[in-house]
Amino acid sequence: MAQSDPEKARTLKVRLVKSPIGCRSVHRQAVRGLGLRRLNQLRELPDTPVVRGLIRQVDYLVRVED
Repeated sequence: MAQSDPEKARTLKVRLVKSPIGCRSVHRQAVRGLGLRRLNQLRELPDTPVVRGLIRQVDYLVRVED
């Protein structure tokens, strides 16, 4: 399969903007699952339902950039 398919190549840029200290442990685990460790760290992740679910769970801690 070719990688030129725009649906398969879509990515999301996720930035940690608030510290997960003091949050529920499942939310801290979701932040770690997104690969975020430090404040203002930016990760480029594939646009999949799993990633979108993690982002939705901790939407008050992260910002999705275009």
